[in-house]
Amino acid sequence: MFSSFFPNPRYFFPAALLWTALTMALWYGLARDLGPQLSLGWLAGYPYPPAGADGADVAVESARNIWLFEYMIGTGALFVGLVRWLMPHPWWRWSVAVSALIVFLLWFQVQLDVMINTWFGSFYNMVQKALATPGAITQAEFFGQLLTFGGIAMVYIMTAVLTAFITSHYVFRWRQAMNDFYVAHWARLRHIEGASQRIQEDTQKFASTVEGLGASLVQALMTLIAFLPILWGLSSYVKELPLVGPVPQALVFVAVLWAAVGTAALAVAGIRLPGLEFRNQRVEAAYRKELVLGEDHAERAQPPTLHELFGHVRTNYFRLYFNFLYFNVVRYAYLQTSVLIPYIALAPSIVAGGMTLGVMQQVIRAFGRVEGSFQYLVQSWTTIISLISIYKRLRAFEATLRDEPLAAIEAEAAAR
Repeated sequence: MFSSFFPNPRYFFPAALLWTALTMALWYGLARDLGPQLSLGWLAGYPYPPAGADGADVAVESARNIWLFEYMIGTGALFVGLVRWLMPHPWWRWSVAVSALIVFLLWFQVQLDVMINTWFGSFYNMVQKALATPGAITQAEFFGQLLTFGGIAMVYIMTAVLTAFITSHYVFRWRQAMNDFYVAHWARLRHIEGASQRIQEDTQKFASTVEGLGASLVQALMTLIAFLPILWGLSSYVKELPLVGPVPQALVFVAVLWAAVGTAALAVAGIRLPGLEFRNQRVEAAYRKELVLGEDHAERAQPPTLHELFGHVRTNYFRLYFNFLYFNVVRYAYLQTSVLIPYIALAPSIVAGGMTLGVMQQVIRAFGRVEGSFQYLVQSWTTIISLISIYKRLRAFEATLRDEPLAAIEAEAAAR
């Protein structure tokens, strides 16, 4: 599943994590201050200004952002080159180079989201000023703020569309790599129940699901890194929490605690779903196989046999529906309650008039981003359940090729 597409996964993925940690440490420890000497931002009109120049603070921030983009691209390209040299693989261009490109695009979207969050604060403060004092702002200022948002949003849309296009090709290349590998070993795999479905359908589902979950995880981590300091700073406006009283960094405390509660609740509610999803695919495959055989052999797909096989399908679906019933009760109750959590946390500060409308919007939006990052498992739980089921089905191929015993659930089907 992984080695057909990625170079030596046992070493590649830990190396990628280690490289990410090292580049982050190097940026904050040294590289961030090397922009005036190494940045090429002057080519794009973002040079570092002389010390003491008018507007130097804003100009330095813009130039540093350009230097950060350069740093990300440079360290990413260096990692791709090292992997190409040390761990050659036929699919390295897609599995390594394009993976690095997708990570960069996801990170760039997070940076745009941070810019939008800052814009929300400025815009709503301006709206509050206009509503409190008629004529305090002009229409030109108002529409200027909207144009600023439009520019950021346009770049975000273009980046999101490009990311989706590249990701689609990426997923298909991964599927192609798995397909080629399994087809090359078809003689040893064909006896496994539903083998044709596993190669034709499960490889596509596995590649797209893992890529989706992986991209969501990367984006959640990047969002957390970007917005947690913002929420940490905005927590200074929240002096106390309802029923609890004063809590240091109250907003961060609430986000972490609420995400932990939701993750634990959904893990308990959905503990049986992966096994039921797996069995569901097995009984569907058995029923479909009998129907296909009946197209060519008159003695197959007789009504009693089909009735029995469809009975297994019916029983398993009804079990799945029942388990999803209480799982969805927990899930939707938690997600709907999450909408109110930041307002509940801000209640004492809002009532006391301890913040402006713009600050409140920034807090709620930053809180939502941080909380959403911590809720990665909550948001992805149903997809993870499906992935576990797909993984178990493809894992039978891996076990067969390695001459390992099949899992107990596979043995059940073989015995039947």
